[in-house]
Amino acid sequence: MSRDTEATARVEQRHRRARHRLVASGFSFLLFALLATIVRRNPTLSADTTTTIRLQRRQHPELTRAMSLISWLGFRPQSLALPGALVALYWLTNQRRNARYLVAAWGASMVSYTTKRLVMRPRPGGTEITVVEAGLRDSSFPSGHVLHYVVFWGFACYLWYTTVQLKTIARIPVAFVAALIGTVGISRVYLGHHWLTDVLGSYSLGSGILLTLIGLHTRDATNRNR
Repeated sequence: MSRDTEATARVEQRHRRARHRLVASGFSFLLFALLATIVRRNPTLSADTTTTIRLQRRQHPELTRAMSLISWLGFRPQSLALPGALVALYWLTNQRRNARYLVAAWGASMVSYTTKRLVMRPRPGGTEITVVEAGLRDSSFPSGHVLHYVVFWGFACYLWYTTVQLKTIARIPVAFVAALIGTVGISRVYLGHHWLTDVLGSYSLGSGILLTLIGLHTRDATNRNR
């Protein structure tokens, strides 16, 4: 295969991946809008209550501590200090484009804040549901924790994996963060801080934002290498 043919194949592959990301992000945003509409009209869903009650039947002090530890990154001050430190690290090591993208990923939390104000869904409560005290004051939909984990830490993993040459080493922190992203939704429901649909809404919204940021970052990198 000639160099021109290889280059054309790589370009076509990038375009194909870009189209797939666009379709996936569009579907994610659509799903989020659908969930937001449903919970705005019906704040209390029987499926949400049933899911929480069934999940909490397995309560154990050690499991509660584990779930609290999984959610730890999403509470202040660590939800501000750790992302801020990572952004500063990229900036000070002259990776300022990456630092700006991380700031954009961090800013996804504002989407959660705005949506909470619009939907105004009450947090879980009642005699059948155990709520672990955490000083939560805002409304329930969507889950800020899940959105933060998916977008910020997901994008941080993307940057790490694409810049580290030795992929065997790169996979270790990526696998760790992927496990956190996958389990944080369960922890939010188990702790009684969110409904299942809150969590699903954030996974869908977060996936859409993350895919969009990755697409923009990839396009910028491609344009710089031309």
